Order: sequence, then structure tokens, then C-alpha cells
Amino acid sequence: MKISYKTYFNDRLKQVNFHGMMTFPLYVQVTFARKTHFFKSYYFELFSKERYFLKIPGTSIAEGPDILQVIGLETAVIKFITERHPGDFSLDLFKKEYDYYSKDLCDELESGFIDYLYTFFYDEGLPALAETIKAGSKFTVAFDIVRDLKKGLNNTLYEKLIANSFYYAPPYLPVYGFMKEVKKWPMLCITRMEWELAEIKKAFMAFVKSHYPEMDAGKVIEQIDLYRS
Repeated sequence: MKISYKTYFNDRLKQVNFHGMMTFPLYVQVTFARKTHFFKSYYFELFSKERYFLKIPGTSIAEGPDILQVIGLETAVIKFITERHPGDFSLDLFKKEYDYYSKDLCDELESGFIDYLYTFFYDEGLPALAETIKAGSKFTVAFDIVRDLKKGLNNTLYEKLIANSFYYAPPYLPVYGFMKEVKKWPMLCITRMEWELAEIKKAFMAFVKSHYPEMDAGKVIEQIDLYRS
């Protein structure tokens, strides 16, 4: 049976602000065996977040993801799933796999890492900084927060922050650091679909061994494979 799919702007809903552009929310439609499922675009929701919009004070720089780039990601994951199931496809199976393979690993791991930062700075007697980081993470990527902390903290405290994260936080730092090496702004994500590729895991293992030699690269990959946000 034929599988058909498309992305579309759901004009039955109110328009939303997508980085300065008012638009109807992006939805996905999949039809199979005369039945159709409609659901919200994961990538539209993800890249609508303010922290994916780059604005530099005092300059004219203000940019974020383009809606066509978001549609491209949706098309890629839909095609990936339908091609995985040439003989056993169903709409229920599709939605289950869409919810898994479309997910951005960085986004999945980030909330647990923010919780780690929050606890770490409370334990270090810096509750105001802990609260600031927790609130600011809605607008700023956690990896960039850590980058700035490297400049602002003394070396001993910063090194403790990184070392403890290997034991008390999900492996967000190596995943995001790797992603930044293989992706370009503004589409900074690495999906579960991409993570399935053997060459991605091989490149990630090499990255961890080079940038985080204290970590067991094999165990980090196992953590990521098993992780659910």
C-alpha cells in the first residue's frame, strides 16, 4: 500500500512567532491504508525556542533557523522511517518511531545537565548563580553557559565542575561539543536518526578520546543509547 506524507501549516490554529516571523504552526500529515494521522512538527517546536535565535547587542546580527530548514529535517526523518518498514508499516508504528528518531540528543540530555549545574552551584555555596543558570537556560544553550563559566570561574572550581559532570550528569558536554564540530549554525542538533549511523558513532568515539580522555568513550555511547529524557 502507498504511504503519503507532507508537512503543512495548520491554519486552524493561531499564528505563532517563529523568530520574528508570524506563521501558523507546522504540522505533519501521514496517510496509509485510507487512514490519516496529523501531529505537531517536533522540529518546529524545537527550533521555535528562543535559545536558537542569535542576537548580538550593539550589532545588526539577529538570526535564527529558517522554516525551510525545519521542513527539510521533517522530510528526512519521515523518509527514514517509511523506508525502514517496507513490509510492516502502520501509522501507530510510524508515530512511535517518529517520537524516537526525530529527537535531538542535545535537547534530550540538556535538561539533566542543567539540573546538575543547579545542584553543583548550590552545593558550592552559590545559590544565586544556580538560580540564574536555571532561569537563563530557557534562553541560552547550556554548552554556551559552561563556555562562559570557564572564563568566569577560577580554574579549581571549573575543573571540579567538569570532572564531577562525568559522574553526576548525562553526557551532554561531549555530545554537544561533537555536534558543534559536525553541524553548522543555526541547525545545531544531532538526531536519534543520525545517531544510528555507524560512522557517526565512530567519529563521536574519536572525539571523546581526543577531547575527554578521562571518559570511557564506549560507556558514554552506551549511556546515550539507553538514555530517555
